[in-house]
Amino acid sequence: MLKICYFIDIFANLTFTFSMKIILSGGGTMGSVSTLIAVFEYLKKNQPQAEFLWLATRTGPEEKLIESYGITVKKIFSGKFRRYFSLKNIFDPIFIFLGFFQSLYYVIKFRPDWILSAGGFVSVPLVWSAWFLRKKILIHQQDVIPGLANKLMSPFATKISVVFSESAVSFPKNKIVVVGNPVRSEIFLGHQESALKFFKLEVGVPTLLVIGGGTGAQGLNDLLVSSAAQLVEFCQIIHLTGGKVSTNFSHPRYHPYDFLLTELNDAYAVSDLVISRAGLSTLSELSVLGKPVIVIPLPDSQQEANAEEFLKYQAVKIMAEKNIKPGDFSPAIKKIIYNQAELLQLGKNIQAMMSKTGAAEIAKLIYEQN
Repeated sequence: MLKICYFIDIFANLTFTFSMKIILSGGGTMGSVSTLIAVFEYLKKNQPQAEFLWLATRTGPEEKLIESYGITVKKIFSGKFRRYFSLKNIFDPIFIFLGFFQSLYYVIKFRPDWILSAGGFVSVPLVWSAWFLRKKILIHQQDVIPGLANKLMSPFATKISVVFSESAVSFPKNKIVVVGNPVRSEIFLGHQESALKFFKLEVGVPTLLVIGGGTGAQGLNDLLVSSAAQLVEFCQIIHLTGGKVSTNFSHPRYHPYDFLLTELNDAYAVSDLVISRAGLSTLSELSVLGKPVIVIPLPDSQQEANAEEFLKYQAVKIMAEKNIKPGDFSPAIKKIIYNQAELLQLGKNIQAMMSKTGAAEIAKLIYEQN
């Protein structure tokens, strides 16, 4: 009898392993993409036979990165619910309608066990269609203040994971679980030696990493470019532009790139100081790496609340974009990048902000509900 139970148990586990199917959805910005990739990595490692499909935006920057992980990408229509006047509001309901039926098609065809979203309007028609088909749905809330997309999806979610307990008040209490924010495992694989060679950096010169590649980073990119001539006098710069920078400035210490894939890990490793927006995905990666960072939040956005949450624990320096004068920017950076005691303290404080178990916690929710 014990032998029979033993083989039944093995068969059940094998069935679970081979039948796990998950649709991931996010895009438009890289923040939700990086977070979902971290969850994908953890699930794939523990369930090698699991199958994944990614429903992405038609115009976002995420496709190349997602496909580099061997994940099939399908693009769907989506629209944004704007709370201000725009002519696009006339057409976007049509795109949402089309996205809903595209999502129905992919959910019926793929037959997922779970839908996973980390926000973004591309996920809204998918979640609505998945709920209509009675599929299990997990929504992950990164920012302190939830965006409209996650609010629209939350009534249909099976579970909602949040990074900060402050976010919980915006969602149904019976669905909320507080977890850390998932980070991609490969960010720990960066090497300073590889970075020095790839980026052609000078040994002994402080390295400033500027992450201006996200949506809404134009102001940050413009600030960096206008200050680059002064900055290269005392440091070298790796600048992720997102392809949004046009400049004639050229210098051996200035290294602009539209995007970085695996090389970003080396850029993290070699950087002495990081300048970034306050998107939670990037802040989470910098946190687990213990990287000192100056955040310049996107004005009048949820990023300002993210920055304030980290500032409460003296884990970041904040600069308000509207208050920055180009002539004052470079001296402020120089003051910090040459203050080793401050850099060490910032790194220590930010490392305490985020656990490394976010992906495992989300996977646990999926396993428990499956």
